Amino acid sequence: MRPVTSSTTSWLAVAAFAAAMAIGGDLEAAQPGPDSENGRYSMTPIPEGVLRLDTRTGTVSTCTKNGTGWACYAVPDERTALDAEIGRLQAEVERLKGQLAAGPTVSGKIDDALPKSDPLKKAEPRGAEAERKIEIPLPSDQDVDRVMSFLEKAWRRLIDMANRVQKDVSGRI
Repeated sequence: MRPVTSSTTSWLAVAAFAAAMAIGGDLEAAQPGPDSENGRYSMTPIPEGVLRLDTRTGTVSTCTKNGTGWACYAVPDERTALDAEIGRLQAEVERLKGQLAAGPTVSGKIDDALPKSDPLKKAEPRGAEAERKIEIPLPSDQDVDRVMSFLEKAWRRLIDMANRVQKDVSGRI
């Protein structure tokens, strides 16, 4: 048989506690709250060690065994950070409401009727101006033929130049 070490004893204690919690889980609901019980902490085994719940404050910690013994570190509580941010935003809203209430008031008469037309809008043309339209003349067939002939010549010159370059390169290799 193996000698019993402190880590084995600790694991046995945690296992016994977990078994007691599992068996007595139904009885626990009928009993009064944890303040009247002997234990303040509720332990649950996890692969890294033990998860500890402080039944009075609600703080959750992970407890692991290192070279010097057991160490428990509080698990970061996101709720605390969220509550702090909500409080900060509520204070900012109140500050902005105060600034808005104390802001400048409108002075002068504002009961005048607004103009019925936009002074910056250009008036629509009337009479002879309305009939005048801008027309863009289309190119004639002769103009299209001239452009096509220019493009054909440019394309041929480009192909000829590419062929010359290819011959020069292949001759040098």
